[in-house]
Amino acid sequence: MESPIKAGPMRVLVTGGSGLVGKAIEHVVEQEGGKLEGEEWIFLSSKDADLVDVGQTRAVFEKYRPTHVIHLAAKVGGLYLHLKENLHFLRDNLKINDNVLQTAHETGVGKVVSCLSSCIFPDKTTYPIDETMIHNGPPHASNFGYSHAKRMIDVQNRAYFQQYGHCYTAVIPTNVVGPHDNFSIENGHVLSALINKTYQAKKEGTPLSVCGSGAPRRQFIYSLDLGRLIIWVLREYKEIEPIILSVGEEDEVSIKECVDIIAKALDYKGEIHYDTSQSDGQMKKTASNAKLRRYRPDIVFTPLTEAVKMTCGWFESNYDIARK
Repeated sequence: MESPIKAGPMRVLVTGGSGLVGKAIEHVVEQEGGKLEGEEWIFLSSKDADLVDVGQTRAVFEKYRPTHVIHLAAKVGGLYLHLKENLHFLRDNLKINDNVLQTAHETGVGKVVSCLSSCIFPDKTTYPIDETMIHNGPPHASNFGYSHAKRMIDVQNRAYFQQYGHCYTAVIPTNVVGPHDNFSIENGHVLSALINKTYQAKKEGTPLSVCGSGAPRRQFIYSLDLGRLIIWVLREYKEIEPIILSVGEEDEVSIKECVDIIAKALDYKGEIHYDTSQSDGQMKKTASNAKLRRYRPDIVFTPLTEAVKMTCGWFESNYDIARK
């Protein structure tokens, strides 16, 4: 049986609302006029509910009764934590995703947009990767637990559509950079960890040590660009199949280039050492944004140098409250 989409203004529940992407969506909604008249936006953090727990998930849905959900919450970490704890990342994320999607179904939520990750793509593949290739082989061994849990969202979305006609879909961003990220050197995303590391090296007058060779290549999207696109997906995108949200293939950069951009933004003039005894992880994950371009040929992305500069500025200004 198909559940009706509730009439009237949207009431949007954003899980993971205090993280990098959640804060970007909140900024777009509150500061850039992204909210339409009568709409309500609720940004959840882990303090509001532990989504690994089905009871707490149900309670928070009962409390807010959303018509739409943007599902960003996940158990995440840096490369080295994933290497150590693949089982924890698999189990916790499977629980979170099933709790959110099934509770959305049970409470009559009309649309769910979940956030996947570019690490879900097969490790052995041809480039560029597109949306049809998600399940074409195992993901990279370094974070297979997290990757498989994220892939299962796509499987569940198709099943909810087949059985109930629900419009549950997903976006796949490439690497994201922006304010409000986790800047932890051990567990943060690559650029945020490097920003903190460079900041510390400058403060202490020590050389900057970068894990790996600096050779891996990545595409980076600025968090506010991503926030605007996710809101567009919520309002306009009708497919169940996921959509990659990314800058173009031509904007892919090496980690070494990123380090140079960060050093310039933070005015770090010390030595930079690449520790090649550390793992590089995946060497490349080049993704195609052709599908996005078909829908949104008008989109202009924030250049990486500008995105890094703004992120570094935010980190310096908010150093005491930034997650480290």
